[in-house]
Amino acid sequence: MKKQKEIKKAVAIKYDSKEDIAPRIKAKGAGAVAENIIELAKKHGVPIKDDPDLVEILSQLNIDEAIPPDVYVAVAELLSFVYSLNSKKA
Repeated sequence: MKKQKEIKKAVAIKYDSKEDIAPRIKAKGAGAVAENIIELAKKHGVPIKDDPDLVEILSQLNIDEAIPPDVYVAVAELLSFVYSLNSKKA
């Protein structure tokens, strides 16, 4: 049996602690849209983390929707990863 090629997915989140109670979904997509999201992130120096399970969960949310409390821990780990990358750059 031939293995199907997995379609790439991407989700972009934004968190502003002064404005938001939780991170929000800012972009999401699959296939060419996902590739575009990833390329834009790279172009603008936005950290990228490959976490298919988290992307699958977050891709079920709507654009500008706050992430639900049941995924706070996973997103907190992601934000910790981003903050550690930012502190290494500084």
